[in-house]
Amino acid sequence: MITNDIKQKFIDIVGKENYQDSNEIKLVYSYDATPNFQSLPDAVISPRSTEEVSKVLKLCNEHKIPVVPRGSGTNLSAGTCPINGGIVMIFNNMAKILELDEDNLTITVQPGVITQEINTLVESKGLFYPPDPGSMKISTIGGNIMENSGGLRGLKYGVTRDYVIGMEFVLPNGDIVRTGGKLAKDVAGYDLTRLMVGSEGTLGVITEATLKLIPKPEARKTILAVYENLESAAQTVSNIIANKIIPVTLEFMDQSTIRVVEEFAKVGLPTDAEAVLLIEQDGAPEVVERDIQMIEKICKEMNAVRVDVAKNDEEAAKLTTARRYALSALARLRPTTILEDATVPRSEIAKIVRAINEIAKKYNVPISTFGHAGDGNMHPTCTTDVRDHDEMERVEKAFEEIFDAAIKLGGTITGEHGVGVVKSPYLAWKLGESGVNIMKSIKHAFDPNNIMNPGKMFAKDTRKRVVVQ
Repeated sequence: MITNDIKQKFIDIVGKENYQDSNEIKLVYSYDATPNFQSLPDAVISPRSTEEVSKVLKLCNEHKIPVVPRGSGTNLSAGTCPINGGIVMIFNNMAKILELDEDNLTITVQPGVITQEINTLVESKGLFYPPDPGSMKISTIGGNIMENSGGLRGLKYGVTRDYVIGMEFVLPNGDIVRTGGKLAKDVAGYDLTRLMVGSEGTLGVITEATLKLIPKPEARKTILAVYENLESAAQTVSNIIANKIIPVTLEFMDQSTIRVVEEFAKVGLPTDAEAVLLIEQDGAPEVVERDIQMIEKICKEMNAVRVDVAKNDEEAAKLTTARRYALSALARLRPTTILEDATVPRSEIAKIVRAINEIAKKYNVPISTFGHAGDGNMHPTCTTDVRDHDEMERVEKAFEEIFDAAIKLGGTITGEHGVGVVKSPYLAWKLGESGVNIMKSIKHAFDPNNIMNPGKMFAKDTRKRVVVQ
């Protein structure tokens, strides 16, 4: 509980305009992009500097007030829903690009910077920041780091963790820690930088990050391959990698997704196909040309009924945009859209998609599947209505079976959406109790009073989506 005395201390730290506790503001920050999780915070605080973050955390730690660091709230695991009240900490006042260092190929940013702003700036200098989460036009880099966000380019270039090389963060007791830097090599002690990436706000607050950049690829080409059966599409993915070709993008859409996306985007997708692969390669022009020719050959060998190579950048952009519209297109169908991410070895893609379809039939719920085929990260997506309690019960059971199927195929419960509240009951399925206990020990060492995003990762709640408060 925030008393009037504590409220005044917060205001003294951040200024009256940066402490908000009206009912309207609390409602705005009571939920994120995860369907049907909602809980009111006690206040919303927008610090202006690392020093203010430190003072706010020190005060919260002293009075055991929960703190939920938040970017744009685009996460899909209820990771920024303040289920225990307390304060939501936002970073609209800490949204500066601090330095673009072309000599060392790095960019240093504050947590509130929009991911697309980073891409736009560095590409204007002939550089490249590869991570491209689907929400990149609105998500913040701080949120990307906390969730270890991936994206369509993850197969070739990796995820956010692979590009964070330095960091400043604040511990719950107010201590300020700096790790890494503009270094190609650094093995001084434990890798605290990588530990913080993907920690979902449970260990501390990131106030600055130094990101690695690479040269912008010179050329890019895109292929759309159409299949009459899932197995051929899945085997194509494996064969491309087996031929030592790593595309920048290797995306999958099943038939139900294709139909909805085509109705929404009207880019000429074949709605009678059982599956399509969207494949992109970038790099030196001669390498791109060679790889695209080989990929086209492999697709045809695996019985693709159609293989279209985009004739120009505009045509390629249409195809890529169509894939990025998958969630938006599906979300038009019914009031509630639940998108998950079960990841399996790429050799098991056909099996997991078949399993998802069978599970959907078993529980009589509509589930469409699309995702990052190249790294086995599938996104089963259910369109439903939260007001239909019977159907929601069946949806929850269906996703529970999907996670179980993914793990049995050598996969995991989440490839890029994080654990948050939604996946916390299943964390031990993947890590075992010993693994979870190690994580709890790390959490306790950083945050003994459990003020940092409490109730996430280790929540004992069931997966049922309910309004908490």
